[in-house]
Amino acid sequence: MNGELLFGPYGILWSPAAFAGLVALTVFLVWLAYMPSKGNDDAGERLESYLNRASELEEDTLREPFAQRVIVPFLRKSLRSAGGVAPKGNLAATQKLLIQAGEPGGLSAIDYMGMRVLGFAVLGGLVLLAGLGGQPLMIALRNAALAAVIGFLLPNFWLTSRARQRRTAITRALPDALDMLTIGVEAGLAFESALLRVSEKWHNPLTDEFRRTVSEMRVGTSREDALLRLAERCDVADLNTFVAILVQSSQLGVSISQVLHNQAAEMRLKRRQRAEELARQAGIKIMIPLGFLIFPALFVVILGPAVPVLLSAFRNVMK
Repeated sequence: MNGELLFGPYGILWSPAAFAGLVALTVFLVWLAYMPSKGNDDAGERLESYLNRASELEEDTLREPFAQRVIVPFLRKSLRSAGGVAPKGNLAATQKLLIQAGEPGGLSAIDYMGMRVLGFAVLGGLVLLAGLGGQPLMIALRNAALAAVIGFLLPNFWLTSRARQRRTAITRALPDALDMLTIGVEAGLAFESALLRVSEKWHNPLTDEFRRTVSEMRVGTSREDALLRLAERCDVADLNTFVAILVQSSQLGVSISQVLHNQAAEMRLKRRQRAEELARQAGIKIMIPLGFLIFPALFVVILGPAVPVLLSAFRNVMK
C-alpha cells in the first residue's frame, strides 16, 4: 500500500511538483560538474593583473624623460662595453673605492673602468682632431697624448675626492649620531631600533649606512657581522674604533648603553680636538693667499705711483 502511494501512477513522486524538483536537481548537478574550478579563475585573474601591470609599467616608462629612457641606458651600455677591454687586475680595489664613495650613479667597477677608457679615447681623439688642422703632426700627437692621460686620470681624481668628502661627512656626523643612539638606548629602545630612529632623524652618508646595516640585520645577518661590514664600507678611523669596541663589548656581555655613553663622550672630545687643530692650522694656511694674492695687490697700489718717479730719476742719473 505504501509502495503504491509513493511509486504508483498517482503516487507522490509522479506529481508535477516532484518531477520539476528532480529535473531542477539534475540540472544543478550537471552545472556543478561542468563549472570551471575557482583555482583556474584565480590564475586567470593573476595573469590578467600581471598583463595589466606590464602595460602600466610600460606607460610609466614612456612618461619618463627622453634622456632617462634612451641616453642613460645607452651610456651605461657604452661604459660596460668599454670596461670589458680594460685591465681587470684591480677590480676589487676599485669596487671598494666605489662603495666608500657611496656608489655614485649606481656605477659598478666595470662601469668605472669603462668611464676611464672612454675618457682616454674621447678626450685624446677630440684634441687630436682639433690639432691636425693647424699644428704639426708631432705637436698634435703630443697634445692628444697629454689629453688622453688627463681623460684617463680625471675619473680617478673625481672618485677619490668623492670618497674623501664622504669620509669627512661621516666623521663629522658620528658624534651627534652617537649622542642620539645613547639617548635612544637609555630610553629603552633596542640597538637596531635606535639605529633606525637616528636614520629617520637625519639624512647624511652615516645615516644611510645605518639604514643599510639595519636592513642587513633584519634579513638575518648577525649584529657583529653587520657592524663589521659597516666599518668596512665606510673606512673611517673613528667609526672603525667604535665598531671594534661595540663588537668586543657585545661578546663580553658589557652593557651596550654604558659603551655608547663612553664612546659618545670620547667622540665629542675628538671633535673638539679636531676643531682646535684646524684653528691652529688656519694661521699657516692663510699665508698662501696672503703671499700670492693680497700682498702683490698691496705692493702695486702702494709702490705703483712711485715707479714712474724712480724710473725718471734713474734716467737722469744715467745721463
